[in-house]
Amino acid sequence: MTTRARAALIATASLSALIMAGCSSTSSDSESSASSTPEPTASSAVELETLTEGKLTIATGEPAYEPWVVNDDPASGEGFEAAVAYAVAEELGFAADDVVWVRSSFDSAIAPGAKDWDLNIQQFSITEERKAAVDFSSPYYTTTQAVVTVEGSAAADATTVEALAGLAVGVPSGTTSYTIAAEVLGEDNLSVFNSSEDTVLALNSGQIDAFVIDLPSAFYLAAVELDGGVILGQFEDATGGDEFGFVLPKGSALTEPVTAAVDALREDGTLASIEAEWLSDAVDVPVLK
Repeated sequence: MTTRARAALIATASLSALIMAGCSSTSSDSESSASSTPEPTASSAVELETLTEGKLTIATGEPAYEPWVVNDDPASGEGFEAAVAYAVAEELGFAADDVVWVRSSFDSAIAPGAKDWDLNIQQFSITEERKAAVDFSSPYYTTTQAVVTVEGSAAADATTVEALAGLAVGVPSGTTSYTIAAEVLGEDNLSVFNSSEDTVLALNSGQIDAFVIDLPSAFYLAAVELDGGVILGQFEDATGGDEFGFVLPKGSALTEPVTAAVDALREDGTLASIEAEWLSDAVDVPVLK
């Protein structure tokens, strides 16, 4: 407990004692005491328990890639996860200047043990296995499925679901990508492969015109694994997609407040607005109608 929090509790106890003593006075005295009692102020609230008092330390990857963080500079607030982090910080009552950024590896963030940050954001899927070692907030993003192709392919100009009809669209078997693609495009229009790697290889070799994969993977594959990779768009339905949450140290006192902040931002439309700005408009990944 911080010194300020302890002082606030002592002050509250002292005030309660005075009120109890006043109960033995006349009714008019009690009413006078009650009317003169000041309303609680924000300064008397117990502060959040953070690594550094008055600061919120947030970790991300090194490097952090676009569109999650622009130019590997989370302090700019530009990029989907950078923007979400600052929105959560504000919801918790922290000014932008009170946010401190540090870096961590992905694996160390979800490993058991002490951490040198309050919360960590770098596309962590929420799983029961990981919950044994760390805490998660409620999800700030659920992955959608995207359609990826290469420049010059038969699918390169497709902007709607209808435009994909009749094209050879690949998908890994037994995945959420397969389930969603089958619902939207129909099973008869799909070329099924054993793995994501085989699907990418099929597009590179010209066996298929496009493939369906989760959007985070699509960003990486289009930029790194494909020559002239293009993300045509994303499907509207996020059913069954991986859910991304903030990671916090196991048993953190911040888990509930951060979860409440994420929930509030979801309910008031802030998360949807940030998603549209950084995962649709900024990187030109429209929703396929």
